[in-house]
Amino acid sequence: MHNLSFDIASLHAAYAAGTNPVEVIRDVYHRLEAADDPGIFIHLATQEQALSEVAALGPFDPLSKPLWGIPFAVKDNIDVAGMPTTAACPAYSYEATADAVVVAALRRAGAIPLGKTNLDQFATGLVGVRSPYPIPKNAVDPALVPGGSSSGSAVAVARGLVSFALGTDTAGSGRVPAALNNIVGLKPSLGAISATGVVPACRSLDTVSIFALTVADAYTAFRAAAGYDPDDPYARPFTLPPLGATPPQLRLGIPTLASRKFFDDTVQADSFAAALKQLEGLGAELVELDFTPFYQVAELLYEGAWIAERYVVLEQLLHDTPEVLHPVTRQIVEQGGRLSAADAFRGMYRLAALKREIQPLLDRVNMLCVPSIPTFYTLADLQADPIGPNSRLGVYTNFVNLLDM
Repeated sequence: MHNLSFDIASLHAAYAAGTNPVEVIRDVYHRLEAADDPGIFIHLATQEQALSEVAALGPFDPLSKPLWGIPFAVKDNIDVAGMPTTAACPAYSYEATADAVVVAALRRAGAIPLGKTNLDQFATGLVGVRSPYPIPKNAVDPALVPGGSSSGSAVAVARGLVSFALGTDTAGSGRVPAALNNIVGLKPSLGAISATGVVPACRSLDTVSIFALTVADAYTAFRAAAGYDPDDPYARPFTLPPLGATPPQLRLGIPTLASRKFFDDTVQADSFAAALKQLEGLGAELVELDFTPFYQVAELLYEGAWIAERYVVLEQLLHDTPEVLHPVTRQIVEQGGRLSAADAFRGMYRLAALKREIQPLLDRVNMLCVPSIPTFYTLADLQADPIGPNSRLGVYTNFVNLLDM
């Protein structure tokens, strides 16, 4: 059991062969003990609570319950009934009386929530170290930052503690930690998964994301989680097509050599170039695009309208008890209180102009192919400079949310 992979196909094959999910849940807690990482979970269900979820599953039925018996974790800015939600701020904590819509959907599909995972406080950061709780250990190299803001969710999946986990993604928080921990991160389009029951960061940009061991698992969880929620003002109706065969030729938009950003990391630069050669070998056509306007969009995320939007969420805390906030989170978000409505409109006008500039570039390709991260940073790097590395980690992710991709 200890060597059983927690990908969905492997678990369902084991269940079909007679393995009881009770054994899997007990193994999860053995793995947690062996992992010896108190930074992954902020709140963990007791083994008895998790086993009570198993008892309610009914007989093995992966057709009507595609996530039957699959353990998952939930970022601690997403409500799970009966568990506290802290957003990594103990003073903000409350006990959720109902599941977030996305958690309820996953439960209906047979998934078993095991606990709430650590994060950069109020989902503000891409590094995973802006938390009052212990920092989750990067699953590849503990000297590296785990990535954020969905740090605990990514590490829980990468360490094989759960099959998949929920995160959120406003600037790359569902993609950067996935890259840093060598797993899959799926950022849906805005409104594809309900944000009802999710503590907002930037409500106009927030998406609930999925971490998984494989692309197939991420898509299986996404299909179970997605759905139009009329109570979510940013939800949008959409269709969920099944995964199809790869088209005979994909036109992939890639940054020109001159516009690639790796911040002197030649290993990352060479790795990206090697990946592009592999894609060409598979028949893809690489179309070089000047990424300057994409980077200009990315820079807007922590300026004007969108930093003010973060301020809206924390305005009361900043006014009443600013000392309860992580110092770096406070430093970033309180800037929003100094911005005017004119600043916000200038940012929105600038974004509209950049969208118009970028559209002809997108019209030339089927999709974009970029690195998830430009380089790696250590915990020591973040102690020396808490903000600079965070900004650089988002160069290939920040623009995606603002461009509504």
